[in-house]
Amino acid sequence: LPSVTLTVSLLKPEKNINHYTNVRGLPSIEKIVSSVEDTPRPISTQIVGTIPEWIKGNFLRNGPGKFEIGNHKFNHWVDGMALMHQFKISNGQVTYKSRFLSSDSYQTNKEHNRIAISEFGTVTMPDPCKNVFQRFLSRFESHKPTDNANMSFVTYKGDYYVSTETNIMHKVDPDTLETEKVDWSKFIAVNGATAHPHTEPDGTTYNMGNSYTSKGSYYNIIQVPPTKKTEDETLEGATVLCSIPSVDKTKPSYYHSFAMSENYVVFIEQPIKLDLLKIMTGKLRRKSISDGLFWDPKLNTIFHLIHKHTGKVSSLKYLAKPLSTFHQINAYEEDGFLIIDLCASDDGQAITSYNIQNMRKSGEALDEVYNTLSRAFPRRFVLPLNVGPDTPYNQNLITLPNSIATSVRIAKNKVFCTHEDLHGEDLHEYGGLEFPQINYHKFNTHPYRYFYGCGFRHLVGDTLIKMDLHGKRMKVWEHPGQYPSEPVFVPSPNATEEDDGVIMSVVITPDEDKSTFFLVLDAKTFEELGRAVVPVNIPYGFHGTFNHTCLFSDLIKP
Repeated sequence: LPSVTLTVSLLKPEKNINHYTNVRGLPSIEKIVSSVEDTPRPISTQIVGTIPEWIKGNFLRNGPGKFEIGNHKFNHWVDGMALMHQFKISNGQVTYKSRFLSSDSYQTNKEHNRIAISEFGTVTMPDPCKNVFQRFLSRFESHKPTDNANMSFVTYKGDYYVSTETNIMHKVDPDTLETEKVDWSKFIAVNGATAHPHTEPDGTTYNMGNSYTSKGSYYNIIQVPPTKKTEDETLEGATVLCSIPSVDKTKPSYYHSFAMSENYVVFIEQPIKLDLLKIMTGKLRRKSISDGLFWDPKLNTIFHLIHKHTGKVSSLKYLAKPLSTFHQINAYEEDGFLIIDLCASDDGQAITSYNIQNMRKSGEALDEVYNTLSRAFPRRFVLPLNVGPDTPYNQNLITLPNSIATSVRIAKNKVFCTHEDLHGEDLHEYGGLEFPQINYHKFNTHPYRYFYGCGFRHLVGDTLIKMDLHGKRMKVWEHPGQYPSEPVFVPSPNATEEDDGVIMSVVITPDEDKSTFFLVLDAKTFEELGRAVVPVNIPYGFHGTFNHTCLFSDLIKP
């Protein structure tokens, strides 16, 4: 998955390489991962069609924008220096500006004109200005956590932040793109947090983060209050709701996100593992953090349920076959069951594809990269919440009508689950689906009908897809040579139906110079309403959000 924040490309190659598809003749997308300059002052765009006048606000996007420093090149897609993008929409017009995140990593690299701070897939080399002995000693230092927050825009207490997966975020003014560094570890005892928090209607926010102690590794559920007591506060009041110990103390699971229903946080412990010893000794061995990741298909996937209001972890463990998931679609409770929808694949090694060298390949070499990538598809698991002494063993416990997922009690506190596909055969023609989005503010944690995502007939999204769960029918937006980013749903004023609104995306055109555009689709018909063509090149990014000018104003106390 393109938002994948991992790679194991530096590990020894597998003897048996799986091929999942047999695609030939993929076009080169090298320019999608080419460095650009930022555009700190707003520039006009060319409007084609119509941008609805009710859309007022900033469409914010995040992703890498610089892939080398001096003569040094980054190895992995997520290593590139964060570039924040703003599409300001008002009265049917759109302006664009962008700014490199002024992180410590960016400033230090710029000052030394080389990669001086290690990133996920790139380890810094010893400073050539130091003598031999000093360079030798520097190898015994541990990796300094990067603050290169290039993954997403998120909100806490109504404020916007750019985030990656370390303990450092940056608070962002959505109008000016000016930033302020914020450290999770100054407020709670965690070594990092995901770039995909969940927010309640009242503004209370949940996230997850790991902590590493002498007693082992822990997965922590984080809760952040909904409002600010003073204008300049950030994460004050954040608490750790509960801590779940990793089964293997030195090899916790990697997770990119989690799910949330009305009453539960759902943590998915998947067989992508972090070898902490390898990571801690990485600089000594001149290996990046990515060298410490591995896929262990001998392990089952485990779904952990944590009650949001008590912090109590359910004694029930819901097991499934090994799967790799990076983004969940939605989760909700119904008639004694917790339904969780997610994008998943059966192989956690697919992440090797996302080093920059692979993404810049062409011809048969590029085809080989794609064909060895396991595709992600939308799936539904149904977890029975009421398992007690009288609950039978070895039979399907799911009683929901029309559900073909299964959940079978196999031990006192263990239930084994199989999924239902949330798609028809036609989705295989589009390479699966990732970057899922819904009408979040109205339907997250509730039963819903529609979700949106990117189809992946290439290493990045090359179509936009609307999935209707009633009949598992699809609508598709596609144009050859155009690569749309994650779709973001924005409801229309006074919307009465779930899909009343628009879909926003940024479409990259690597075959055409300076022709990237901001796209607006009618979410109901999936027809194009308008686009704003930007006269500069933009790399393919990860995640974004829409900053409506009034969306969070009521969350800040006077």
